[in-house]
Amino acid sequence: MAEPNRVEREFGVPFPGQILDQAKWTQTALKAMPDGPLNWRELFGRDAPVVLDVGCGNGRFLIGSALARPTHDHLGADILPVVIRYARKRGNQRGLPNIKFAVLGGRELLERHVAPHSVDEVHCYHPQPYYDPAKVHLRLVTPEFLASAHRALKPGGLFVIQTDNPGYWKYVREVVPVFFDFHERVGRWPDAPKGRTRREIIALKQKLPVFRGHGAARTDLSGDEALRRAELLPPPTFDADRRLRDLDRLA
Repeated sequence: MAEPNRVEREFGVPFPGQILDQAKWTQTALKAMPDGPLNWRELFGRDAPVVLDVGCGNGRFLIGSALARPTHDHLGADILPVVIRYARKRGNQRGLPNIKFAVLGGRELLERHVAPHSVDEVHCYHPQPYYDPAKVHLRLVTPEFLASAHRALKPGGLFVIQTDNPGYWKYVREVVPVFFDFHERVGRWPDAPKGRTRREIIALKQKLPVFRGHGAARTDLSGDEALRRAELLPPPTFDADRRLRDLDRLA
């Protein structure tokens, strides 16, 4: 039985929120996806701004956001069932009605289950760089993914991306501005100076650089034009630098 009012820590950094008495727990699992787009009103029982976290890991950022912004609804997705189990458990124990988690790839979520211009924010923290050249096709951030994120966002909606991989960041700087009014962030996020995510906490403790950026969905770009431009951009075939793989084992 989880101990009420207990604060959890990861690598010495408190995890957002506290474990509540079990009578106050919620259910944050989204176990079945619809054939088409999600209906946000049906999912959360209200009309509110929607925040997506693709590749959400154990939910640290999204749970922190759900606690800080009860006026917003949140959906996190990750392809790894084990990290989603941790995310759901922590979301449940914090009694959060404005968050759901699903075992699902970010590309699939945006392409199949998000209606055009229906969400307010899309966050992408530390996408897997896949060091093996035979697996570069699995990288999440492609021009097509960015076009899907642009389509999912309301006009001017927020896109946030972060990585500790220099090769990935060089590619991000090349392609993201095609779809978003993109700005590189200097310094840490003020809401989480020790790290928004488990991966960021580890990278900072290892004294590695963390690259952060955000941008508004370009309002001068239609969905069809975004797809056309995506076809002209290079795929993410950058060298991820295999020397950085040890960080993945820690995360």
